[in-house]
Amino acid sequence: MRTYHEALAVRGLARQGPGHRVYCHTGLVDRLPSPGTPGPELREHLRGSQEALLAELARAMGSFPDGGDVLDVGSVLGGSALYWAQEHHARVTAMVTVPTHLEQVRRFVQEAGMGTRVQPRLCTGEPPRGREFHDAVIAVENTCALPRAEWLRGMHARLKPGGLLAIADCFWVRPNAVPPSGDAWRKHLGSVSEFLADAREAGLELEAHDDVSSRAVGFWTLSSELLVHEHLERAPTDARSLRAALNAVRAESRREHLWLQQGLLDGGLEYALLVLRREP
Repeated sequence: MRTYHEALAVRGLARQGPGHRVYCHTGLVDRLPSPGTPGPELREHLRGSQEALLAELARAMGSFPDGGDVLDVGSVLGGSALYWAQEHHARVTAMVTVPTHLEQVRRFVQEAGMGTRVQPRLCTGEPPRGREFHDAVIAVENTCALPRAEWLRGMHARLKPGGLLAIADCFWVRPNAVPPSGDAWRKHLGSVSEFLADAREAGLELEAHDDVSSRAVGFWTLSSELLVHEHLERAPTDARSLRAALNAVRAESRREHLWLQQGLLDGGLEYALLVLRREP
């Protein structure tokens, strides 16, 4: 998990830094930019799509606790925590997985003027502190690399009675839609039905289930186009080097993007927004 988040942070900073809200998750795209769009504009489209995902998750939550206490367990570099604080006036505890990211997140929080609203904290896996409960726990792409049944019990323990658990993540519909991989998050991909069964066992009831797979496909198209720009920016200008750069980006796209796009398009994978409530 730590290695995965380190890689996400490197790419997030390269694409969105040095701003305060750096996102390291999927976005929702309704209209792709025209072919030949310059790299800086593609980066803005990518960033906008990631904020659209957070806005859609807030909409799915319905009575989002504006001004409430939120535990953000998928911040990576704190971007989503700052989003909830700035857009929804929440008081956010931002759980950071990688120790070396903690100071960076603190710096982003201070630069954004959110020091009184966002508290970065290193994720140690310890149980919640006494009398520490939240109106909402929000996990954007942070459940698939973990044993989900145990994780759900832990999230139940962190919620106030009647509190919300909001999740944005990828699930398999057909197990063979996920190619073999050493990535921790792919190993633990499960179905929505299995996840919801574990949630019920943990005392969490489903309130909303939105399949946004078709809107997530375009994000990976944007990301693939950005990969081309990024490789070409680093490549020498001679023809041989350019061909090598394009071959490298095609290989990376096949490894990281195309299987996701195909799975989301043909129904083998589902990108879902799930909102669950702890019993009152």
